[in-house]
Amino acid sequence: MNFEILIPITLFLAIAYVIKVIVDARVRKALIGANGSEDLVRSIMAGEDMRQKHSSLRWGVTLVAVGIGFGLIEVGGWEEITPGVIAVLALATGVGNLAYYFLTRRLAN
Repeated sequence: MNFEILIPITLFLAIAYVIKVIVDARVRKALIGANGSEDLVRSIMAGEDMRQKHSSLRWGVTLVAVGIGFGLIEVGGWEEITPGVIAVLALATGVGNLAYYFLTRRLAN
């Protein structure tokens, strides 16, 4: 494996994540410092918290489904990338997203 390629990609992703965290913190600080209604600030923060939880749920469910797809590929003994292998992974990703959708609908009710 070429680790020479992996290191710059990881560095780029880390820098992008740090920038996102700083921007989010500044937006929150500006929101709190804007002397807005306390209920408005609380509802915005609660919505942001719920969005982050749903994002984690979506990634978790989708990655579990993709992992199951890779497991099926391993069990099937497929060693080359063929349209069938790609279809299994696409199907697993779709099933993971559908499972997320139904989980969020159930959690909302």
